[in-house]
Amino acid sequence: MSDSMPVFGRRRREELEAAAAMPALAAAAPAAPTPEASRFPADTSTSVRAEIAELRNMCLARMDATAVAALPPERLLIEVERLISDLATDKRVQLNAREQRALATELVDDMLGLGPLEPLLLDESINDIMVNGPDHVFVERSGKLLQVPVRFRDWAHLTNICQRIAASVGRRVDEASPMCDARLKDGSRVNIVLPPLAIDGPSISIRKFSKKPIDFKKLIEFGAMTPPIARVLEIAARCRLNIIVSGGTGSGKTTMMNALSRFIDATERIVTIEDAAELQLQQPHVVRLETRPASLEGKGEVTARDLVRNALRMRPDRVIIGETRGAEAFDMLQAMNTGHDGSMSTIHANNTRDALSRIENMVQMSSMGLTPRAIRQQVCAAVNLIIQVERQRDGGRRVTQVTEIAGIEGETQLLNDIFKLEITGETPNGRLIGRYEVSRIRSSFQERLQYYGLDRAWMAALEET
Repeated sequence: MSDSMPVFGRRRREELEAAAAMPALAAAAPAAPTPEASRFPADTSTSVRAEIAELRNMCLARMDATAVAALPPERLLIEVERLISDLATDKRVQLNAREQRALATELVDDMLGLGPLEPLLLDESINDIMVNGPDHVFVERSGKLLQVPVRFRDWAHLTNICQRIAASVGRRVDEASPMCDARLKDGSRVNIVLPPLAIDGPSISIRKFSKKPIDFKKLIEFGAMTPPIARVLEIAARCRLNIIVSGGTGSGKTTMMNALSRFIDATERIVTIEDAAELQLQQPHVVRLETRPASLEGKGEVTARDLVRNALRMRPDRVIIGETRGAEAFDMLQAMNTGHDGSMSTIHANNTRDALSRIENMVQMSSMGLTPRAIRQQVCAAVNLIIQVERQRDGGRRVTQVTEIAGIEGETQLLNDIFKLEITGETPNGRLIGRYEVSRIRSSFQERLQYYGLDRAWMAALEET
């Protein structure tokens, strides 16, 4: 190894014997030999695993954190491999080239990335990663949950990864504050729960950020919608209709809102409000706001409601709320009712009727003292369209309803299902088959369609079905 190597220094026997006394990275593993993650074959013997663990600890003891941080990942990997080779030779540990590369990759991932999760983050076929303690890791592929042979060394190793994720966005997670929402550098959304709340060990849930933005063309290819639905939703976005995207967890709400946002004019000023920023807006004039949790002293919290109120003072053309889940629903309705047409949000609900009920319940949380009828009138005046998306039993994510809020009679809100999916069967391989029922009655926002000159295009899209 080069004498000028700034990270590891010369290879001398006396240095190896004194390695435990030298500075190590904060992410260093415990000294005791422990089972390896999946980078090593399952049939790796116990004795080899113990030798690998010893080499890992010796490598970590030889590293200088400041020098490591200054190296690019590719160079660091080469140097770590050299160090492992030297240490293995000195200690007479028999590791082949593949095992040395596996150990070097694991060390670099631990120092610069998220350890055993790095291969999963690089796998584009994976949508979600769920860690239930150090020994149980699940992923979602094609709508199906699968357990993968990935393990962390122990609770401390997994906890260190959790704290690194939180610290990267200026947040903390520990026993005093055991829950945290965060995001990764690529925009992936992360939720962390630590013991004692998570009984079986630290829990991580990662919703991966799509590196390739998904538009309506892709959604049609995936079978999530038909071309007429895509055309209708495109017209709705261009006409500045206020839209709610409703659905369950992992049903594709954010993906749908990202696809809708592609039709917003580039000249518009957009303010987005999220708990963890994950929207992928393509427009040049976007202000991204993110909530902030309270400190350990209970101070400094900034809620979604605070941000919505502030957004209205920022001269937005549209306000987009990543998810409405509380009292900010009232302020969202105010934004939609006070000239910010084309605003959007997502909500958790099982169908479009339930979505309206949830909005009503959340407005009541704002303690404004409004009667149920007054709230329903505000909702009907503010919201034009609800898009229901669903992850179905075959793993597919589909638009199941596109519903117009047509008005209110007495205490009842009038809904018109422009499109409604009916499942008619399934293929031999379990893929669901369905068709859309279409309503072609005159829309309550017909004047808006005419104003933008898209009324004929709207009717043509309905006739295509």
